[in-house]
Amino acid sequence: MKLILFLALTLSAGAYAQGGHHDHDGEHNHAHKRGHKLDMTVIKQFFEPLPVSIIDEEENAALIKLGKKLYLDPRLSVNDQISCNSCHGLDNFGVDNEPTSPGHEGKRGDRNSPTTMNAALHIAQFWDGRAKDVEEQALGPILNPVEMGMPSEAAVIDKLKGIDEYQALFADAFQEEDDPFVYANVGKAIGAFERTLLTPSRFDAFLKGDEDALNIDEKRGLKKFIRAGCATCHNGVAIGGNSYKKIGLVESYETTDMGRFVVTNIESDKKAFKVPSLRNITKTGPYFHDGSVATLDEAIYLMAKHQLGKKIGPAFVKDVKAFLGTLTSTENSDKK
Repeated sequence: MKLILFLALTLSAGAYAQGGHHDHDGEHNHAHKRGHKLDMTVIKQFFEPLPVSIIDEEENAALIKLGKKLYLDPRLSVNDQISCNSCHGLDNFGVDNEPTSPGHEGKRGDRNSPTTMNAALHIAQFWDGRAKDVEEQALGPILNPVEMGMPSEAAVIDKLKGIDEYQALFADAFQEEDDPFVYANVGKAIGAFERTLLTPSRFDAFLKGDEDALNIDEKRGLKKFIRAGCATCHNGVAIGGNSYKKIGLVESYETTDMGRFVVTNIESDKKAFKVPSLRNITKTGPYFHDGSVATLDEAIYLMAKHQLGKKIGPAFVKDVKAFLGTLTSTENSDKK
């Protein structure tokens, strides 16, 4: 089924490109002469707007309250200094803008910390997809020796039990459980909170019928984004996050990180990573799995070269970047 969907999207992008100019640097003037009429039927084959909600916030109010408290609490780390929010800032679009993030001893991991905004919509969590959902993902960094450094699940629970305010918070969130203080419940609570971190944008308004939500440059960028083939991977409600792709799909890309292969041991998964969501992408650099690409302009150039086998120019980058700007949240990113 996934193969059929992939082929359908690829064919749609190819068909959409037939009516346009293929010289990306020359496309600006060509498109200007033709206008910027967009085929919404084609666009909606690739994209869909964010849902209003993916969790009943009223029914799960106590669970979400606990999850937010845990997300922001540095006491979940061995030295009481690192919280989820340290690397995934709620006031900074869910990231820390570091290539890789420092842990409790200042050591850094090998991969960039992806945003928690809209992450619950993804096919799986982490760059290699090793956690099936945000609930499972939330538990990993707490015990990671480089990140938050807690020695065991039992140590986490003992620590939380010793904090008075968590007695009532866990009891309220897990009323049907005799002993709510179990490690899995930490993940359930943080995951519930992360499911509230949706960031609607102007592009969502556009998809819902507001044609004026995007200006002429942004619409031109959207057309180029689809025509070039970017939407073959960056599609769906999160504009990515729903598939795995090899980095260097067309032209080899140098990296020692074997990506999803480490999880699956499948040969074809070598150097394959979860396709990142492009929502808030202008705010969440640096880019790529290792945070090695400093600017969005460079990321666009490199993706076109290595994933699409295309040589692009400044006009293409400028227009696509303009479109990507429409994916930035229209709401204050600070969820505190």
